[in-house]
Amino acid sequence: MELKPGLSALVTGGASGIGKALSLALAGKGIFVTIVDFSEEKGKEVARLVEKENSKFHVKLGFPSAIFVKCDVTNPRDITLAFEKHVETYGGLDICINSAGITNPVPFYKDQTDGTKTWRRTVNVNLIAVIDCTRLAIKAMQALQKPGVIINMGSSAGLHPFYEDPIYSGSKGGVVMFSRALAPYKRQGIRVNVLCPEFIQTEMVEKVSPLLISLAGGFVPMEMVVKGAFELIMDESRAGSCLCITNRRGIEYWPSPTEEAKYMIHSSSSSTKKISFQALLSSQLPQSFEKVVVHTLSHHFRDATRIVRVPLKLPIEPDHVLLKIIYAGVNASDVNFSSGRYFQGNKKDLGSLLPFDAGFEAVGIIAAIGDSVSSLKVGTPAAVMTFGGYAEFITVPSKHILPIGRPDPEVVAMLTSGLTASIALEKVGQMESGKIVLVTAAAGGTGQFAVQLAKQAGNKVVATCGGKEKARLLKELGVDRVIDYKIEDVKTVLEKEFPKGVDIIYESVGGNMFDLCFNALAIHGRLIVIGMISQYQGEHGWKPSNYAGLVEKLLSKSQTVAGFFLIQYNHLWKEHLDKLFDLYSSGKLKVAIDPKRFLGLHSVADAVEHLHSGKSTGKVVVCIDPTFEQQMAKL
Repeated sequence: MELKPGLSALVTGGASGIGKALSLALAGKGIFVTIVDFSEEKGKEVARLVEKENSKFHVKLGFPSAIFVKCDVTNPRDITLAFEKHVETYGGLDICINSAGITNPVPFYKDQTDGTKTWRRTVNVNLIAVIDCTRLAIKAMQALQKPGVIINMGSSAGLHPFYEDPIYSGSKGGVVMFSRALAPYKRQGIRVNVLCPEFIQTEMVEKVSPLLISLAGGFVPMEMVVKGAFELIMDESRAGSCLCITNRRGIEYWPSPTEEAKYMIHSSSSSTKKISFQALLSSQLPQSFEKVVVHTLSHHFRDATRIVRVPLKLPIEPDHVLLKIIYAGVNASDVNFSSGRYFQGNKKDLGSLLPFDAGFEAVGIIAAIGDSVSSLKVGTPAAVMTFGGYAEFITVPSKHILPIGRPDPEVVAMLTSGLTASIALEKVGQMESGKIVLVTAAAGGTGQFAVQLAKQAGNKVVATCGGKEKARLLKELGVDRVIDYKIEDVKTVLEKEFPKGVDIIYESVGGNMFDLCFNALAIHGRLIVIGMISQYQGEHGWKPSNYAGLVEKLLSKSQTVAGFFLIQYNHLWKEHLDKLFDLYSSGKLKVAIDPKRFLGLHSVADAVEHLHSGKSTGKVVVCIDPTFEQQMAKL
């Protein structure tokens, strides 16, 4: 989320300490702030300071740029009214920071009371109130169907035992795990993260031993806390993330991907199949449905397509299956398809095929089956890889149905993108271990699979990408050398660091990138062409390239340049999809979904353009039926 004037934020505990610092920092970006706190005097003062900051961005508003709400966060009625007042004032909620917190006033082992005013209240303020405020923030964001960010204030004491105050440590540990467990809300455009600083110089640390603070490297500057909070707000790839801030190690995410993989348990396909997806289907199928069709040939997808409503033909033909689509995958080749490049014949012949269905891949739930279909049942989650994925329903021959564990966006990514990487590297690249493998556009839908599969095979992996966020993702996926072409010259890096060349290249960009890669190919090297995205959307569409001296170069170094088109390997789809799903279920394969949300068929053209903008990270997916998705998320 870009921090820009006009957004609104609600901050609990905003009258002092970290809450105050974050309120003022947000105001410094022109963001409207509601300060929620029990201290009326301090709260009103912070609201005044926020308004002063906001005056630099906003003139003659019809409403205050900051408000204060006196509130006991442990009182459900108080906190509900605070959220209602914020939404009423600003028309929505973009950012919620739950910063209210206290330490335990009486040492746990000395407490002779029932804990109502001591340790029970500490738990209520630090944990129960955070849960309640997070619930209300999610509810407000869902009501307006707008993306939002929630940051819960944890502590390093929630990551490691804090022996001086076990109640505080336990309550903050609860905040950490609660926040991380809310990562799936990212599918609704809502990101929940947790910030865990070490000792900050506030009133809360007055009772902490000075020696302990000294051993920890002293107080963490408030500027680092603000920087960490802003990173969690702006980085759209972060959901369910925990950011730890210490003087000794700086700002780092906890736990590391390697450490997390040791303890994360992934659902197996066998267990997920026990879920009754049939219960999510309505008892009566609609009489009609919508789909995206290509009505005129053009490499501009938006111009070439439109949404039409067609009858749902029932009963289903023998040996056919009706699939209710939940997610559809977006591919670079969508523009080739809309321009008619994947059909045989000349333009005149192609005109007779119009209109035809768009979309290559989708996942959903079987809604009906035809006579003679005995191996599949209504309610079975399934995937399809055939024309017509951009639709609410699709009817296909039963042989095209690929049963899956769950109809999740991660499975969509495994279809065209994952299968291309898996089959191309194995069959065309003849990948072995101990090689140097280069993957271009590596932070995209298929690149993310290629780098991981190459790494798991025991190779040194080099990857190109454009941008800091993409580079960060690739490092998390285990890439040995990330080349960010926005700050480094790819040719220079390859010549300097890999003078003997690269053994296997997985190339999808084309144009100048293909030239660089081909010149970097080692003796006996193999270059796999799986696409040429840079050439798909030129002024006149796909323009053929001329590679002078190609034969001579191949001959002199015994090299291979081979093309790969997934549809010609359909006999391997089931085998490789099972392999990918098993790797994912066991935690050995990560699947990155682009954080930008696309909801409904009307967003398909936006999604295709987003993919071709170069701004996407991971697989771009469209949720065809958001209502269905919300029901499924409860399972």
